[in-house]
Amino acid sequence: MNDTGPNHHAAADDSITVIGIAGGVGSGKSTVSAMLRKLGCLVLDADAQAKALLDEPGVQEQLVDWWGDAVLGEDGLIDRAAVASIVFQDDEELQRLESLIHPRVIRMQRDAIRGADPAKIPAVVLDVPLLFEADMDESCDAVIFVDCPEDARLLRVMTTRGWDEDELERRQSNQWPLEAKMAGSDFVVNNKGDLADLEQQVGEVFAQIRQAQRS
Repeated sequence: MNDTGPNHHAAADDSITVIGIAGGVGSGKSTVSAMLRKLGCLVLDADAQAKALLDEPGVQEQLVDWWGDAVLGEDGLIDRAAVASIVFQDDEELQRLESLIHPRVIRMQRDAIRGADPAKIPAVVLDVPLLFEADMDESCDAVIFVDCPEDARLLRVMTTRGWDEDELERRQSNQWPLEAKMAGSDFVVNNKGDLADLEQQVGEVFAQIRQAQRS
């Protein structure tokens, strides 16, 4: 665990503390978020929110307008696999989808932050794949970077997502360099496979963030 310096500022006493999670693809950001959830935090999962948005009538109508009824399943809702087959083969289509979904996710997260009660939860955690790219780090009082060796990240995405090395590299090429994400973060936790060690690091970082909030 490393403290890389106070890039962000502790929340005022009357506002909720917001913690952002950053790291490479497959680094274990969701694992760290789950550990913070165990500590009482409210976790906002951007991926889950984005998937839910695909069922909104306005979003569904736009996707059908772009790509036709082929993106609809038998239930009349968006077929996520059909959308994925389109956007993950064409970066322009992916950017078009992101331009539709990302602003809505950001609004949902900001509404949730505003509605969070600091008397009931210690912090809100933003589990956002593109935290820096979407400027959501600006809403954070602290950002935790999850450092993980590339070979471990590759093994994880091969196992959980069926990606190969080329696909991992393609996804990473659309994101900020890891060095820039780490430099923009306040804390670094090392995820090298030992979950007990990672959980200890997360607990220590969280304690430091809470202490800064009180001071």
